[in-house]
Amino acid sequence: MPVDSVGLSEEPDDDSAPQPENLQDTIRAVLVGTYRSKDGDAGPSFKRGADSCPQIDQPCFLIQSVNLTAFMGVLSQGVTPDTALRLGCFAIDQTALAVADGDRFFQRHAAILGSTGSGKSWTVASILERANSLKHPNILLLDLHGEYASLARNKKDGFAEYFKIAGPGDLKAPGNEILFLPYWLLNREEMLSMLLDRSDNNAPNQATRFTSLVLEGKREFLEKAGRKDVLASFTVDSPVPYELKPLVSALQQDDIAVGTGSSGRDKQGPWHGKLTRFISRLEAKIADRRYGFLFEPPKESTNYEWLQQIAVTFLSTHGKDKSGIKVVDFSEVPSDVLPTVVSVFARILYDVQFWMLAASRTPVCMVCDEAHLYLPVRQDADAASKRALDTFETIAKEGRKYGFSLLVVSQRPSDVSKTILSQCNNFIALRLTNEQDQSAVKSVMPDSMAGIAEVLPLLDIGEAIILGDSILLPSRIKLDKPKATPLSLTKNFWREWAERASDAEAIRAGVESLRRQSRN
Repeated sequence: MPVDSVGLSEEPDDDSAPQPENLQDTIRAVLVGTYRSKDGDAGPSFKRGADSCPQIDQPCFLIQSVNLTAFMGVLSQGVTPDTALRLGCFAIDQTALAVADGDRFFQRHAAILGSTGSGKSWTVASILERANSLKHPNILLLDLHGEYASLARNKKDGFAEYFKIAGPGDLKAPGNEILFLPYWLLNREEMLSMLLDRSDNNAPNQATRFTSLVLEGKREFLEKAGRKDVLASFTVDSPVPYELKPLVSALQQDDIAVGTGSSGRDKQGPWHGKLTRFISRLEAKIADRRYGFLFEPPKESTNYEWLQQIAVTFLSTHGKDKSGIKVVDFSEVPSDVLPTVVSVFARILYDVQFWMLAASRTPVCMVCDEAHLYLPVRQDADAASKRALDTFETIAKEGRKYGFSLLVVSQRPSDVSKTILSQCNNFIALRLTNEQDQSAVKSVMPDSMAGIAEVLPLLDIGEAIILGDSILLPSRIKLDKPKATPLSLTKNFWREWAERASDAEAIRAGVESLRRQSRN
């Protein structure tokens, strides 16, 4: 704690002269671990926690040059080669590689947080690229904006299997990469969150009748398929196909049904006039081609084995012919049903993983890109978002037991569910300029590490603070740039304005893409 005294050797001539002023520099130190230059016969070592403390007034030193390189190497030496996940290099010594424990990073959930343009997409792509070098990776990336299409196997340096939720332009002739999520995959609450107006006085009647008709439809399907084993225990939430047209017809008949009273006169049925608005909302959804991936699936999706094929596609590690890295593009899903659709996809795969025999499970990680869009803070969530929160919070709390982990990616951590972030044990925090977002990151850090958050607004693009179970010491690192870069690269406005003219034909083509709801 050096002290500089100003003017101590000078005697003031009069009272108007400036008085001596003491300037004091202070440093707040937190003991995070113990470094030994020699630990028995094992050489240098570092471990978390301080088993001894320095005495007061003892000198301290800044580690530099060769000593710094040696110390950074010690931080990574505890990670075995078969679990090493290279992230980049240390910012203070770019000759030393920053290596995390891949097992600990994925098995205990992780989060990548940073403002727009800080390098989140690069980080995600780099981690996927590292994982792809393994023999049997198993990672699902939920791509909300289509920016990871460049990672597809048919692109330069691409390596991932690419799928896209069907848009309006994909309904007539869907390719192999087009994915449908038929309505029968939705459980009761998910379906009602899309169709039911809770403010309607007849909402309870509508929910009751819809539920009973869905149950009847699933029972009829199982009877025709001869699945007596499933008939004995299925519920209205079981992922069993049912016909939608007969269900709508039954609702319409109930809505206008008239019976005969005790006096012989016509009498309104129990559902007469109570289902009209519900039917209108359901028919509007069915007719809207934006929801075609739900209500206009191909005929083969009504086969009993279809769900098994989907589960194998997304939960398999594949082999030489196909990659275990899967990118699912949700960019053309309407925003009002986005939380529901994402949660249905995640819930189905998690449920399959849950019900598999423990010895047969292969670990799988789901990367939740732009998580703030469908995993908001609960008090800010609508009915659809609450269903998504229920699904992902369950995975966050219990997924580790079943080999199902989350990698949460967001530019607004203050808007992401606190329950989900609190379950993450590893963080890659890039530049964050918003004070609320910085506070959100601080809140999930140990108290002794909260001071690190003060560096977040000062980080350069591609720089990050990494901390958690996967690395011995919280460190500032420079992240590796991936070979296949995402499509989210920041545009060079000034340079492009100076060098590149606009393309009128491309603008006209954009108008037509808007009209037909397809970029093809």
